[in-house]
Amino acid sequence: MGHAAGLRAGTRYAFSRDFKKKGMIPLSTYLKQYRVGDIVDVVANGAVQKGMPYKVYHGKTGVVYNVTKSAVGVILYRQVGNRYIEKRINVRIEHVRHSRSRDEFINRVKTNAQKKKQAKEDGTHVYLKRQPAMPRGERTISAKDNKPESIAPIAYETTI
Repeated sequence: MGHAAGLRAGTRYAFSRDFKKKGMIPLSTYLKQYRVGDIVDVVANGAVQKGMPYKVYHGKTGVVYNVTKSAVGVILYRQVGNRYIEKRINVRIEHVRHSRSRDEFINRVKTNAQKKKQAKEDGTHVYLKRQPAMPRGERTISAKDNKPESIAPIAYETTI
């Protein structure tokens, strides 16, 4: 049998709506404001076929470079062969949402600023770099109440 190779081939699950997310698109989707420089995720919404991104860009994160009445222009990087090429796509706002990839970084910047301010008031030194998890502390184990056990695997037996 033949195999279709159309524009939306292989998108049976990628473009389908999530469980309990079918039906009308919430108005909050249309009320969100996008500005040039915002980081957004391109996630196609199967309910709206207009202004839908090509399947390669589904799930990609990019930067908004242009904002129009009902769409946004997004700069993305697409792998072509052995390199990544900068691509500019225009997508309707139904297929775009604000990315949460920088939330942790922005929260850390805010808490570090607060820690610096607090350290300045107290006159103490504050270390703001993230530290790797250090080794656990030492401890002494008594063998008086804990009798050592020897653990060995059960011998493999074949009964035929």
